[in-house]
Amino acid sequence: MMKRSLMVVALAAVLAGCGSNVKLDPPVQASGTTADGAGADAGQSTVTQVQVGQAGADAAGPAGVGRVIYFDFDSFTVKSEYQPMVDQHARFLQGNRGRGVAVEGHTDERGSREYNLALGQKRAEAVRRALTLVGATDAQVEAVSFGEEKPAAAGSTEDAYSQNRRVEIRYR
Repeated sequence: MMKRSLMVVALAAVLAGCGSNVKLDPPVQASGTTADGAGADAGQSTVTQVQVGQAGADAAGPAGVGRVIYFDFDSFTVKSEYQPMVDQHARFLQGNRGRGVAVEGHTDERGSREYNLALGQKRAEAVRRALTLVGATDAQVEAVSFGEEKPAAAGSTEDAYSQNRRVEIRYR
């Protein structure tokens, strides 16, 4: 993840350095200029700090929108109650083509490790398809499965199981 961020920053720096024949507005004179046009701070430049990849509103995705979709036992069908959430994430991605998400599929502890990895992948793929149908591109959405490896809730109760049958949307 850190390497990808560094690569994006490096690419942005390279592209920013590329020449362009676009005419810019004439430079604004500083208020402290002398009669010959030289400013009191001649020879000095000011640099404005730019935050790239900051953990602001864009890094978290659309503000006020949930990022967890829950599933029924042994199911990978996205329930209709989660479609508005999926739509909002898809629209956010459509408007921010440089952004991407990982959709992480999870299961409860019941079933074999292999079965749960496959079910988690099917859940992640179902959410990926739903996002791309509304407007996100395939390149923006990566579907991965953790199976039962990262439970949200510990325990062997139906409440814990229901919290673990999920897909999490994580912006990158």
